[in-house]
Amino acid sequence: MDARRFTSLAREWFWVWASRLALILFCIVAVAVIYFTNAFLTERYTEATRNRAEVRLTLYAGNLISELQRNSIVPQLLARDQELIGALRGNEFSTSSQRLLSFVDEIGAASLMLLDRDGRIVAATDRNRLGENHRATPYFLSALRSNTTVFTSQVAETGAYAFAYSRRVEDAGAGLGVIVVEVDLQKLERGWASISDAVFVTDSEGRIILSTEGRWRGKLEEEALAALAPATAIEQSIQRNRDWTAIPIEAFLRGDSLLRREMRIPFQGWRIVGFTTYASVRERVNGILALEIMGFAILLAIGVWLSSRKTASRMMFFQRESAELRKLNIRLQREIAERQKVERTLEVAEQTLAQSSKLAALGEMSAAVSHELNQPLAAMKTYLAGARLLLTRNRPQEALASFQRIDDLIERMGAITRQLKSYARKGADKFGAVDAREAVVSAISMMEPQLKSRKVEITRTLPNDKAIIFGDRLRLEQVIVNLLRNALDATKSAAEPRVDVILAVGETVHLTVRDNGPGIDDLDALFEPFYTTKQPGDGVGLGLAISSGIVTDLGGRLTARNSSAGGAVFEVELPIYEEQEDVTAAE
Repeated sequence: MDARRFTSLAREWFWVWASRLALILFCIVAVAVIYFTNAFLTERYTEATRNRAEVRLTLYAGNLISELQRNSIVPQLLARDQELIGALRGNEFSTSSQRLLSFVDEIGAASLMLLDRDGRIVAATDRNRLGENHRATPYFLSALRSNTTVFTSQVAETGAYAFAYSRRVEDAGAGLGVIVVEVDLQKLERGWASISDAVFVTDSEGRIILSTEGRWRGKLEEEALAALAPATAIEQSIQRNRDWTAIPIEAFLRGDSLLRREMRIPFQGWRIVGFTTYASVRERVNGILALEIMGFAILLAIGVWLSSRKTASRMMFFQRESAELRKLNIRLQREIAERQKVERTLEVAEQTLAQSSKLAALGEMSAAVSHELNQPLAAMKTYLAGARLLLTRNRPQEALASFQRIDDLIERMGAITRQLKSYARKGADKFGAVDAREAVVSAISMMEPQLKSRKVEITRTLPNDKAIIFGDRLRLEQVIVNLLRNALDATKSAAEPRVDVILAVGETVHLTVRDNGPGIDDLDALFEPFYTTKQPGDGVGLGLAISSGIVTDLGGRLTARNSSAGGAVFEVELPIYEEQEDVTAAE
């Protein structure tokens, strides 16, 4: 009897200590899982927040550049309008305001103004401004002193910044007045204000010219942040993290720290800066951690319930644990409801990110179309001027030849847009045998107006036999035209501009375009989208990026280097056409 009782006590003692040990191990595992889950989810959601902020900032910068580029060409066109020139020459402006009104809706500008040589507004889309004298304004004075389009910004009476492109209107070399196009960038600012982030744009001096916070305009960044009265979540986070040297910019403390992103805009030294809070990250992580804690609590309760069945003496304890378990179930249901709410919020955020990506792709596509159509439009303008001159000299047959060339260029523009849409879909049209020699001749012929106007010496070295590749002739001509345009732009400062075009056939088809310009400063960033060394209004930095993508699609490669004799050298290497490639493509 004593031995049996001793055995029972031993078992009881063993069971008590085993239960305690299992409970300790369970708690250690639960704490470790929760700790590593918190670290992993925090890093993951923080990175997602950074990526969304980067995408939004890239989209905003692209929209801003697109709006500026779209308005930059308008003064140049209106300065050549014969009706406006005639009105300034004859001092008769009865129909000039109506003509400007016919342009403003199509252009999308804030307003159009025509100033005479004394700075007086003689025609405007806003008739209330007729008669105002603007002879002391920067856009009037700068335009009179320059032969190009001038961009200016100044503080308006409302406190916001006004942006304008202006250009001198002249006839036979004499200045008659100035045409002014006010750019409506406030619509972009209003679009930024619809989000929870804070966004502003600074000029080359670091002064804020566009901002979702109206109080920031006209101030330096340090002055704007110092003058904040914390009302919104963004402003509170900025106040807490004002000293960027004390804590990291991307610190994650209590879920309310601040992410600052800055991006350079390739326009007159502008920069765009965005602020985003991390509050949503902490909420999402806490929701998942709550579910994990609840799961471990349920497992613990089940273990206690199973252990309570071992002895009748723990029956009352089991009943109490059952009541606690029911309470835990109710709390679990609440947590599940919160989790579902968090998941719905996540789904909405993912949809918003997808839409932002579509808008960014649309901005890139619009910039690409604008870039690729500039060359045909310039050639069409030259042929149209020649046809007008031939018609005035009663030479209609030669004028018809110019109109035929214009018709060919229109067909080419349609083909370019179709090709760019195919490029946007990441697809490929049918390839076939293409003579690279004919493509070079056609591209040089298309650049003939620019070559004549610039008096550039161009030498071309072509093989006697055909240079056949497997690809698309339009895309190949597009690459050659882009390389020739870059070469012409690079030789603007050369005393005797020269461009060499060499086509050779060996194991591959090798095309070389060489100029005697100043060369390339940054070879690493040369083929990146929106990278350019040209002046504002001369290009957006997409030509080489598009050309590199086309050459890659054709199975070749595009490289660039600086020549030892000076100037830049671009080389295109493409595989030679073989008949079995047609069979493979057909399959």
